[in-house]
Parts: sequence; C-alpha cells; structure tokens
Amino acid sequence: MATKKENPADMSVEKRLETLYQLQTMLSEIDKIKTLRGELPLEVQDLEDEIEGLQHRLDKYAEEVAALSADIAKKREIINTANEAISRYEKQLDEVRNNREYDLLKKEIEFQSLEVELQKKRIGQATAAIEAKKADIANGETALKERRLDLDVKKSELGEIIAETKAEEEKLMEKAKHLELSIEPRLLAAFKRIRKSSRNGLGIVYVQRDACGGCFNKIPPQRQLDIRMRKKIIVCEYCGRIMIDPELAGVKIEKPAEEKPKRRIRRAAAAPKAEAPAVPEAE
Repeated sequence: MATKKENPADMSVEKRLETLYQLQTMLSEIDKIKTLRGELPLEVQDLEDEIEGLQHRLDKYAEEVAALSADIAKKREIINTANEAISRYEKQLDEVRNNREYDLLKKEIEFQSLEVELQKKRIGQATAAIEAKKADIANGETALKERRLDLDVKKSELGEIIAETKAEEEKLMEKAKHLELSIEPRLLAAFKRIRKSSRNGLGIVYVQRDACGGCFNKIPPQRQLDIRMRKKIIVCEYCGRIMIDPELAGVKIEKPAEEKPKRRIRRAAAAPKAEAPAVPEAE
C-alpha cells in the first residue's frame, strides 16, 4: 500500500525546521555553483546590450545617410530645373521688344542663378554631413566587430563553466523543488523573502557562540532555550532570519576548551644577609 503523503500544515515545528534547513543547504550549494560563473553572465548581458545599442546607432546613421542622399537628389533636380529656366530666359532676351521685358527676364535669370548657387551650397553641406556619418559608421562597425569578438569569448567561457556544473545544478534544483512541496506555503514564502533580502542568501541559520549565525548579534539565553525547545518558529530580532538549533541542523559546535588555572610561581625567600663581624671596642 502506498504511504499517504504528510500534509505540510500537520508537520511538527521540529520537522519543519529540519526540512527548511535541508532546503537552505541545497540552495546554498546552487548559489556556490552560480558564484563559480562570477561576473560572466553580467558581462555577457552588458556586451549584448552594448552591441544592440551600437547596431541601433548604425541603423540610424544609415537612415540619415539615405535621407541626405535623397535630399541631394532633389536639390540636383531643382538645379536642373533652374538651369533650364536660365537657358529659356536667355533665348527670350533676343526677342524682347522693350526695356521692361528685358529687365524682367534679367531678374528671373538672376533669381534662378541664385537658386542654383543656394542648392549647390546645400548639396555641399549635405555631402559633408554624409562623409561625417560614413566615418561614424566605419568607427561604429569597428567597435561592433570588437564587441562581437569579446562576446564570443565571454559566451565560450560561460558555456564551458555551465557545461561543467549543469548536471549538478539541475540535480540540486530538482531536490530543492521536491523539498519545497513538503514545506508549508506560508513558511516557504517567508523563507524565500528573507533569503532574497539577505546578502549571503541565508534564510535560516543556527546559533553560533550565543549569537545569530546570520548577523552575529548576541541572542539572550532565554531565546536560545526557546530555540533548543523546537516548539515554535523563532526569528532573529535583528536580521529577521529563522533560527534553528545547531543539533537539529546536524552541526557540531565545538565547545571552547576550558582554560587551565594558571600556576602561581612562588619566588624563593631571599636568604638572610650575613651579619658583618662585630668590631671589638678599643680599651
């Protein structure tokens, strides 16, 4: 017959603490494995973000170059139209009948000539802008190539570390998930919240030298007694971590060796000084 699974809510406080400490041990091992990877995951993420930013910038430069090139093409069309008008007006000069018509044509020719000069100037400015953008694109492409090479190296290093530790990490995570099912949801949520807010990732700690194993603040004797009784869940009043008796955690605490009483060294009594011989009195 299959054994009925114990309801987490019906578990004794002692069993809850023991299970929670087992979970903490496994999660700490997973943290150690992640620590082996060091800053590599963050470096990879930073490089990916930088590459994305560089690519976006290059795309923007390319769009600006395309817009400037299209603008130059339009300006050349304006120049062609103006030159055609100048040619037409110059032909009409030979057919003018009076000075008024002649002056009007001259003004039109002058206006179209100014338009040609203005468009040529703007084309020169746009061409210079295109050259500057192309230089930026060339620099950006060089930087992008370097960053991609760096990313490949970092990804390769990270891949090697993950490959070495993946099997162990997955095994520990599977065990941790299995343990989580046997912990009361409210207690598990509190434990995860404490673990997330603590620097070293410890949500449950044991008493060490009359102090909390997480923040190392002293624990009053009565509270230590309550922890050893294992009748209720007790948290550190300073850091909020759940406290467990070292014996229940399976940790052997070495008691400090008793100091041997110091032997008193008695100094030898000083020998009495020899009395000087009495000098006989003169008669």
